[in-house]
Amino acid sequence: MRVGLFVTCLVDTMRPRIGFAALDLLEAAGCEVVVPAAQTCCGQPAYNSGDSGVARRLARKLVLEFEGLDHVVVPSGSCAGMIKTHYPGLFGDDPEMRARAEALAERTWELTDFLHTVLAVERVPGDFVGTVTYHDSCAGLRELGVKAQPRALLARMPGVTLREMAAPEECCGFGGTFSAKFGDVSAGMAERKCRQIQAAGADAVVLGDLGCMLNIEGKLRRMGDERTRVVHVAELLAGTE
Repeated sequence: MRVGLFVTCLVDTMRPRIGFAALDLLEAAGCEVVVPAAQTCCGQPAYNSGDSGVARRLARKLVLEFEGLDHVVVPSGSCAGMIKTHYPGLFGDDPEMRARAEALAERTWELTDFLHTVLAVERVPGDFVGTVTYHDSCAGLRELGVKAQPRALLARMPGVTLREMAAPEECCGFGGTFSAKFGDVSAGMAERKCRQIQAAGADAVVLGDLGCMLNIEGKLRRMGDERTRVVHVAELLAGTE
C-alpha cells in the first residue's frame, strides 16, 4: 500500500518531529510512505479568510502532487478536513479538477482514523506510562468524526490510563485566524479549556492538531503550569514524545 504523507505547513515549520512520528507509525504498520518534497500548504488559512483564489491554487497544487497514491494521510484534523470537505467545492466551474479533487478527498484520512479504520492496527510502538486526557480538536471532530479512533489506539498502550476532562469536545479557542482576529475571546476560551485539563489531573493532554497544541501549551505555561505535558497523539503512539 502506497501512502502519501501530507506533513502540513504548521508541522513542517513548528514541530517537524510530529511528521516523523506519523512516518514511523505508517511504516511500522507496513505502509510504503511517499512524502512529496514540494508540498506546502493545503490552503486552509486563505480559504478561511475568504481568499478562494489562493486557496484554489494551493488545492490544485496539492491534488496534483498526491495523485496516484492509494491513500493520503494527514496528522491534522483541520488540514485533512480542508481536503475532504472543502476541496471539491473550490472547483465548481472546472469539472475535471472537481472530479480529481473528489477522488483525492475520498482517499484522504486523518492519521488516527487511518490507523484505526483502514489499517486496524493492534499494536503501536509507543511505551508511554502515565495518565492522559484527550482534547478533541474541532475540525477533526466535526468535519471528520474523529473521536473514538484516537482513544481506541491509546487503549492499545498498556501503560496509558485515559482520564477524560469535563468537556473534551469544547473548543480551545485557536481556530486558526480566529485567535488573531478575536484575541480576547480566544484567550478566554483557552483558559477555560486549560482549567478543564488541569482539573483532570493527568500527566499529559494529548491531541491531534498542532494549532490546538500550541495554543493550549502556551496558555498552560502562561498560567504557570509547567507540569502538564502537551503531546501530539502521533508522538505518543510512536514513542517519540
